[in-house]
Amino acid sequence: MKAYAKRLLLAAAAFIAVGAGPIHLANADETCNSPYMTGLIKGQEQFLHVWTLGVKGLGDGSDKLVTVDVRPGSKTFGTVIHSVSVGGRGEAHHMGFTDDRKFLWAGRLDDNKIFVFDVGTDPSKPKLVNTIANFESKTGFVGPHTFYALPGRMMVQGLSNSKDHGGVTGIAIYNNKGGFVSAHPMPVGMKEIGGGDGYGYDIGINPQKNAMLTSSFTGWTNYMMDLGTLVKDANAMKNFGNTMVMWDLKAMKPIKVFDVPGAPLEIRWSLAEGDNWAITASALTSKLWLVKQDAAGQWQAKEVATIGDPAKIPLPVDISITADGKGLWVNTFMDGTTRYFDLANPEAPKQTYAKVTGKQVNMVSQSWDGKRVYITSSLLANWDKKGDDNEQALKGYSWDGKELTQVFEVDFAKLGLGRAHHMKFTAKTNAQAAAGGAAVQVAATAR
Repeated sequence: MKAYAKRLLLAAAAFIAVGAGPIHLANADETCNSPYMTGLIKGQEQFLHVWTLGVKGLGDGSDKLVTVDVRPGSKTFGTVIHSVSVGGRGEAHHMGFTDDRKFLWAGRLDDNKIFVFDVGTDPSKPKLVNTIANFESKTGFVGPHTFYALPGRMMVQGLSNSKDHGGVTGIAIYNNKGGFVSAHPMPVGMKEIGGGDGYGYDIGINPQKNAMLTSSFTGWTNYMMDLGTLVKDANAMKNFGNTMVMWDLKAMKPIKVFDVPGAPLEIRWSLAEGDNWAITASALTSKLWLVKQDAAGQWQAKEVATIGDPAKIPLPVDISITADGKGLWVNTFMDGTTRYFDLANPEAPKQTYAKVTGKQVNMVSQSWDGKRVYITSSLLANWDKKGDDNEQALKGYSWDGKELTQVFEVDFAKLGLGRAHHMKFTAKTNAQAAAGGAAVQVAATAR
């Protein structure tokens, strides 16, 4: 017990030691943002925004954007300081910043609405400034999932379609003001590039290679179904994506389809200088897959590691790569475990750490300097566990390279805030910090 208390004090000190005044630490932004974003946070993230699924009878029952204070030394550290309800429940899921980082787009997988929040004016108090309701009518796609910044544009990956609510879908492009620009279907049966099943999920871009990768999941019929019912339905279980696609980004043209069985989800390009490879985790087969060029310069995808025991379907649901490309966090939903893989050799990742961090865990986000890790619990409203296992929380951890030590927890169910899903970081600029008397100042630089 004494040893645990000592670790907890050291972890808290790691959060608080930087105190007031300018910070001169390594970059502390997330590692999963678009490379086209400006305003990379230097030092310490100050606010953590959680896109939250409303629960009938819990609080106001609405989906909402919840802001948690993660400023070192703040009197409200580790607590909710603001929330914005958007009305109704539409399966709130993922978010993404615009390229100027001033606005945060957040989508709902059921009613297809996209909500735009102003996080640039005062990141401690986001404001809803726009609601985009034409995703389905403009494209025929449903389930706006991934929001990925391009210069002056937002790329939105759909999960399904309005015709049969299956997995065939596509990508929509909007301008930053919310105006629709174009739609791009996912490849289906294109023999000249290796086929294609039409499924979509995540987006990852390597600008130096003009390379865009997309991954695949499942359609509305499956993701809105109760998980227990789904896994017993043999036909439904056939309706998951088994591919990734490489695109010519500038032409927005698919150029190669990779066979990646078992619903490959989040895509993370290595951010290390000179690295030109990406990694993903397949949810149903519990594997890590590497996408990189071979000796002839051709893009290839290959299985490189196993996550837990695939026979037990641990269900890897999110990954977070370190800024130096040397490590990878993996969250597995079913066993509530957070794992760390050594990526020193991306051809052969090795698990070096694992810890049960909840009865169910979903998203994992780490700070750019790798010293802080944040975890949320909710996967999908109808896929979350039942009863006492239905934990709904945000947890903050300190990571010293050897041990994750919990520093705070926000119980979203107890506070009537719903189900905690996706996370994003913000921080005040030096001018905002000076005007508002913030405990921590940050410098914003172009990435």
